[in-house]
Order: sequence, then C-alpha cells, then structure tokens
Amino acid sequence: MAAIHLDKGTTMLLMADFSLSGIGQHPIAQAKQTLERAREVLAAARHAGMFIGSCLSHCRPGFPEVSDRTKTRAARRDVGAVLPTAPAALIHPAVQPKAGEPVIAKHRTSAFSGRACEMILRAHHIATLILRGHATSGVILSTVRLAADLDYHLIVVEDGCADRDPDVHKLLMEKVFPR
Repeated sequence: MAAIHLDKGTTMLLMADFSLSGIGQHPIAQAKQTLERAREVLAAARHAGMFIGSCLSHCRPGFPEVSDRTKTRAARRDVGAVLPTAPAALIHPAVQPKAGEPVIAKHRTSAFSGRACEMILRAHHIATLILRGHATSGVILSTVRLAADLDYHLIVVEDGCADRDPDVHKLLMEKVFPR
C-alpha cells in the first residue's frame, strides 16, 4: 500500500455512531476489536493535532425530527425513549470526545443530514475526511456517498468499521469505497 500523506490542517477524523447501544454491544465489532482500534487511531490523531469530530443519531425531546414514514425511527420514538440533552452522553466511553471536539447530532443516517457537519467542515477548511464507525452499510456508506459528491477526499478505515453483515462490509470496503 502506498504511503498516505495528510495535511492535518485540512483533515478531520470523524467518529461515526460509536454509541453505547450500538458498537459497544455489537458482536462483530467486538470480534474485530473496533473500539480498541478506534481508541488507538483517536489517540494518534489527537497526538498529531488533527481536527476530530463525532456524529451520532440524536433527536430533541419528543422526537420532532421523526416522521411516521420512517418506521425504524418512529418505533424508537413510539416506545417513549428519552434521550439525554447532550448527544455526547450517548458516545461509548472508549471514544468520548474531548473539550473542543464537536459532536454532530444527526437526525438521519448520513453525517451530512442537516447542515451541521458541512458547516463545521467548511468553517475549519476541511478537505479530507477520515471515517470510521458503525455501521458500514449505514452511516459510513451514506456519509461516503454524500461526501464524495461534495468533493471531499475520503479515507475509510476498514478495521474501524463494522457491520451486522460481514459480506456487505467486505463488498463495500473492497468494491464500492475504493471507487
């Protein structure tokens, strides 16, 4: 593999959907040691002085962002779930953001749902995104597709991603993302 040279001033490590209820309890993520790898890369990025952000699904009290047409999100809303006010409280302790690292509350699958992610990237002159997270076929795929359309350079860290279906993960990593 060729060496990758990054300008830390225009690169962001985006930790996507590392939630307490998601990746921390996921058997494939546990087998791949995704959290341990994430912690290592996160520490290296912090040491290098890279810009770091996190994103995860979060809604306001009462879930006003959720439509009845989105069955999965509506089911979460309808059970009466109460989310903490601060989205960072939902992030796994192994990869908790530090002060100054933005946490993007997304209301759909992609990190770019809403305008917060793109606004933060533009404000910090980010041109390259390093992505890791759960699920490969969810937040990673959705974010890669939109980020590519917005002309960002992309690096998806394979051992920093997991999916419930290993075949889908492999297909995305080997066939779709390299394009």
